[in-house]
Amino acid sequence: MKIAIVGCGNMGMAFARSFVQYDLVKKEDLLLIEKSKERSEVLKKEKEGVVVDTIGLNLGEVDLVILSVKPQDFSSVAPDLKQYLKDSQVVLSIMAGIPMARIQDELEHQWVVRAMPNTPAMLGQGITGYCAAEGISFQKLQRIDNLINATGRSVYLENESLLDAVTALSGSGPAYFYYLVKHMVQAGMDMGFDEGLARLLVKQTMLGSYHLINNAEKSLDELISAVASKGGTTEAALKTFEERGLGEALQAGILKAEERSRELSKK
Repeated sequence: MKIAIVGCGNMGMAFARSFVQYDLVKKEDLLLIEKSKERSEVLKKEKEGVVVDTIGLNLGEVDLVILSVKPQDFSSVAPDLKQYLKDSQVVLSIMAGIPMARIQDELEHQWVVRAMPNTPAMLGQGITGYCAAEGISFQKLQRIDNLINATGRSVYLENESLLDAVTALSGSGPAYFYYLVKHMVQAGMDMGFDEGLARLLVKQTMLGSYHLINNAEKSLDELISAVASKGGTTEAALKTFEERGLGEALQAGILKAEERSRELSKK
């Protein structure tokens, strides 16, 4: 399989390196199109693939074209892409906020898959929701699913509108966890720990808690109850969270993120 990646920033290269790591594509079959001269020179030195800084005839030689340019740059590269795309190729967009219909319209190309990964994909621990235009064969979709799974896990969505919810929940989700960690670390420092020790305590707690969620045959409420004994320290903290509306604020924030995603998709 031959793949072109248009826009080789962090997410584009996370996909590229995962494909190579899992032997899904050879470096000589990986076309990296990066308009930044400085960035393209770095990629050439690191021998990440076949690196070019312009869209040309070689785009038509690949099976899959991955669009990972910044959303605001899409319309400026679309005319060149349209010139060299072939009907048999599939376009996989990992650009945030640009609906399939607009991509199809600007590229004059029907076979489009739209995906929303998140930043843990850079470590092969991401989760990506994706949907596909009509007419793409099951075989082609299966190959794309295998590629996406190289960056973590994938979820296929029949309804494109759910990608706004994916954006709000898992696309933006890492920032929510970082926000909680930040404030837990600050609380630790307020109690007398230095920052390094506070970060260690919080990070390992988060990691261990994830594994318990993933492996324990208990609901989230049961897991909470297992820590929060009546009249104890955890219960005191949880009561304060409820009094301050932490849970409601978190849910409201995620719904606001979905609303903003919908707004951006319409621009």
